Amino acid sequence: MNHSKGNILGLITILLWSSLALFTVFSGNIPPFLLLSISFSVASFIGFFVLKKQKKSFKELLKISPKVYLIGIVGLFGYHFFYFLAIKNAPAIEANLINYLWPLLIVLFSAFLPNEKLKWFHILGTILAFIGAFLLVLKDGSLEFDTKYILGYSFALVAAFLWSSYSVVSKTLTHVPTFAVTGFCILTAILSLVSHLIFETSYLPNSLELFSAIMLGLGPVGGAFYLWDYALKNGDIKLLGSLSYLAPLLSTLLLVLVGISEMTIIIALACSFIILGSLISSKQYLKMIKKVLFKS
Repeated sequence: MNHSKGNILGLITILLWSSLALFTVFSGNIPPFLLLSISFSVASFIGFFVLKKQKKSFKELLKISPKVYLIGIVGLFGYHFFYFLAIKNAPAIEANLINYLWPLLIVLFSAFLPNEKLKWFHILGTILAFIGAFLLVLKDGSLEFDTKYILGYSFALVAAFLWSSYSVVSKTLTHVPTFAVTGFCILTAILSLVSHLIFETSYLPNSLELFSAIMLGLGPVGGAFYLWDYALKNGDIKLLGSLSYLAPLLSTLLLVLVGISEMTIIIALACSFIILGSLISSKQYLKMIKKVLFKS
């Protein structure tokens, strides 16, 4: 039961991540680290409700080991920190393409986990989905890796490595309750604010920008991390890694739906690759569903 619930919550997480681009666009001119600080502050409040629902006090967060906190901070803050550095030090197209290696890395790294076996359809499905993500990032632009941006490319690779590593390591922390993410969010909000004060100019958001920042905290940059934590610990990490490529696809389609972007042949082709890859990766689950339907 928990296995199926974990996969479902993982899919919901991916759906939440698909709203990232939309709310980021509406967040306007809010500097990245200030945006993170606001979003993770909202995420922290979600954590307090999680604690209350589970009848736990704030003191429970103090019982979480420093090692677990280090893993959480590296995953949540470290990923975003290096991603923003990548965007500032390299063209967005190339930086995003390298960043989208993280779902593929999750699938590959999962092979090192106990009782996890990597099969051919996991690899093939994830590679096809990555090709789709490549087409999405490229769109009508050109791809040209220039050695002068090597630092930015390196930052993007570090970001992909940190998030995939965090996700895979989280799979092994089944003894750590999901409400521990509350502590991760609080510390990430603080570190993001410090980064804003050091690297960025002070900025006062308008009402639409602030609303968008709050929505990011309720969804893709905040609330989604609680769901992702449960999904990783209880679901099929290889399947979730491959399905993660649905996030940039759905994100793009959402922008098309609201008129911010236009549907093109490239986007349609990318859609085909990602859906095909996701179906192949889900091969064993599709067989299970077929058996259930056939029996009924």
